[in-house]
Amino acid sequence: MDLNEMLANLIDNACKWGIGGISVRGRVDETAKKIVVVVEDDGHGLSAESMEVVFQIGERLDEQVPGSGLGLPIVRDLAQLYGGEIHLEHSAKGGLKAVLRLPRADITRA
Repeated sequence: MDLNEMLANLIDNACKWGIGGISVRGRVDETAKKIVVVVEDDGHGLSAESMEVVFQIGERLDEQVPGSGLGLPIVRDLAQLYGGEIHLEHSAKGGLKAVLRLPRADITRA
């Protein structure tokens, strides 16, 4: 359920700010024993300073677009709860790239 919440918030943001499309990719980083999910959009992106501000509870950079300012803080809190992290960077698509890293489950089969 928590992974669903994190992905829903990231995808919702990408859809909200993207112009023509978004991409969602996932992979396993075997070296770090993490799963990595990347959500990118082709919108206008954020300044480097704003990339940290948007993680503050209730912080909204554009009041014209519906939202509560809770999505990214929830993603960060949940990621940290599970020993993971989220960071934002500029996307090659022109918009924003959100990179979510979470510890990979250690599944042992009998």
